[in-house]
Amino acid sequence: MARPDKVEAVQEIADRFRGSTASVVTEYRGLTTAQLTSLRRSLGSTATYRVAKNTLVKRAADDAGVDGLDSMLTGPTAIAFVQGEPVDAAKALRDFAKDNKGLVIKGGFMDGRVLTVEEVNQLADLESREALLAKLAGAMKANLSKAAALFAAPASQVARLAQALVEKREAEGGAAAASTEPAESAEAPAEEAPATADAAAGSDS
Repeated sequence: MARPDKVEAVQEIADRFRGSTASVVTEYRGLTTAQLTSLRRSLGSTATYRVAKNTLVKRAADDAGVDGLDSMLTGPTAIAFVQGEPVDAAKALRDFAKDNKGLVIKGGFMDGRVLTVEEVNQLADLESREALLAKLAGAMKANLSKAAALFAAPASQVARLAQALVEKREAEGGAAAASTEPAESAEAPAEEAPATADAAAGSDS
């Protein structure tokens, strides 16, 4: 029979998974209590940094429907459960890891799928939410309802929308260039017409 404290811990971690916009799995081997406190302060109100046993995290992840984290759950594990902007939390974790080698980012979970270490770092490299919103609001100024909705979106979602907009514009540019090619080729026979007329005149003589 499971101990009540373990059951309670699993329930708490599962609830954190369910209530988070993203989760980042880390290993904190060698970090002192003071360093862990400093890390929690750097995360501020954007995330909760929770140290937990791997067996409990696995059970909690299963309960919450979070798949794909098992390979990350080795060694001393702590998870940053992000309640706010995933970009801000990713930046804080990456910057702390640069100065404190005891912190190792292993990956994470966001939008229903597992994140690799590279994807967590890509989140950390995103521009600020304000800069991304300025770009998208400018591109979508003709549609105020869509632009207004973006101001409530997290930076990670705004970044994906910005990338989709860039790809759409590149595709439209390629299609426009392709549409001009038939018109150019259609002019070629008209330039050759005089030569054909001269040949016909020569045959009559």
